[in-house]
Parts: sequence; structure tokens; C-alpha cells
Amino acid sequence: MTRFIYDQFTKQYIQELLKQLGQTETSKTMASERREIDIFFTPNPENIADTSHLGLLGRLATTPSVFEPFSNPVKPREICSCLVKLLDIKAEFERQSVREKRRITSAESPRLWIMTPTASAAVLGDFGATLDLENWMSGVYFLPKGLQSAIIVLHQLPPTPETLWLRILGTGKVQKQALQELYQLPPDNPTRETTLELLYNLREMLEARQNLAPEERELIMELSPLYLQRLQTVKEEGIQQGVQQGIQQGVQQGQRRLVESLLQVKFGTVDAELASIIEALIEIPPLEQAQLILQLSREELLARFSRDF
Repeated sequence: MTRFIYDQFTKQYIQELLKQLGQTETSKTMASERREIDIFFTPNPENIADTSHLGLLGRLATTPSVFEPFSNPVKPREICSCLVKLLDIKAEFERQSVREKRRITSAESPRLWIMTPTASAAVLGDFGATLDLENWMSGVYFLPKGLQSAIIVLHQLPPTPETLWLRILGTGKVQKQALQELYQLPPDNPTRETTLELLYNLREMLEARQNLAPEERELIMELSPLYLQRLQTVKEEGIQQGVQQGIQQGVQQGQRRLVESLLQVKFGTVDAELASIIEALIEIPPLEQAQLILQLSREELLARFSRDF
């Protein structure tokens, strides 16, 4: 996935999920060499106990933390860069403690969490990263104790509710399974709704790009059924509130654009034949729209609608 888009989504995603627990700073600049930390989180002591709903992510957020997520397998030089950032911010904390004439406790000392879809055994071995299965789960590799750092290999995390919010940042099949688990959560789950809104924004940013990579196309298609369902819900709520005409027109325009984009992602272009069935597609339920476009070939889709409509 495009690095800039992934960075933008990940920073906003982690910031939104952790905002109830403390303060997050994105692209925090270290004065020494003008190095930027992707995400720096400072927990609010009053909310430390309220992290269970975020599972593993909540557990990581119980101490000041540097979060450095990667969309592609992390490289040795990138790990080194992350460690330098951690040491920079530790030095900043030390200087602050000297000015305040006090010692930094273990709970106040910043920790580094590097997140990567995959990592080779060779890379993990080179940095002395090992599992701690007595206290943590598979996929969380700790560097030597003094570094207070760990590499979280997202695709090695167990597929449990505790890891869901991190596996969403994975790729391919891991991310696809996490999205299915997200959809199955109760609609009134606040973290579910926050995450879906951010994913919808990600979908729109990807859709606006040219020359999409295969995994980007797949993500757009995966997110589309729920997005269509959301548009339908907005439409129904608007009608119930008595503003039918304006809302309905806006939603229908949005549905048309979305159906057009699905057809374009699937078939590469929307010619006159495909354009002729868009109105008919808009008339059927949103989930069925996406499923038909995903599952049927061009010929099957045209035949289906020429027969039924």
C-alpha cells in the first residue's frame, strides 16, 4: 500500500483509538537531528485501568510509548532508525527529570513498539528479538531488556479478539480476516464505528488514486459492502427525518459513484454496456450490489441484469 496513505491512516487510527486513554502526538520532531517519531503516546494515569476494550493495543498503551508502524516488512536500517528515535526521546525525558530534580520511574520510561506485517527470522535474530510466551503472546518479539523495545509481527499474532485492533493494520489475508471480525462486532460497539469511519476514509483516498496495486484493489472491494450498507442507512434515516428529497438525491449520487468505482476496480473501465446497468444495480440492496460485482464476470453481470431488468 502507498506509504503516505498508509501512514496517514495508521496515525489517525491509533490516535483515535487511544485518545480516551491519554495524549497522542503524531510526527513528533526530535530537536537533536530533526527526526520524526510516527506516534508518541502519553497515557493518562486516570484511564490506565480502562484499556481492556483495546486488547493488546490497550496493553501497549499503559506506559509512554513510541509507535512505529510499517506497511511493508521492516528493514534492519529502519529498526536502527526507530531505536535512535527512542534513545533521543529517552534523553529528552532524562533532561526534563534533571531540571525537575527527580528520577524517572520504570512506568514513566518510554517504550518502543515497532509494528510490521512480517519479519524474517534472520532480521529478528540480528537484533536479539525473542518471544516471552510466559507473559506475552506469539508475534511479540522483545529486544534486549535495556532497550525497552519490541517488534510486533502482525501476521504472527493469534487471531483472537485481543489482537483484532492491531491485525487490522496487517495486509492480505490477515487484514481481510480482521475486517470480517470487525464487521461481526455489535453495531453499537464504539470502537467498531470509529474504525469503520477511518477505513471508509482510507477507501476514498485509495479510490482517488490511479494505478492501484492489487492489494489496494482488494481492500477497496473488501470495504465496499459495508460502505454501501452505510449509505443505505443514511438514506433510510434521512427519509424518516422528513428530508427525503435532498438526502435521497445525495445518497443516490454517492451510491452511483460507488457502483461505478466498483465496476472500474473490477473490470478496469466502465463502458456503455456496464454503464447501462448502473441504475438497476442501485435499486437492489447495497450488500447484494457489492456481492454481485465481486462474484460475477462481466458477461454474467450483463446477462443477469438484462434478464432480470
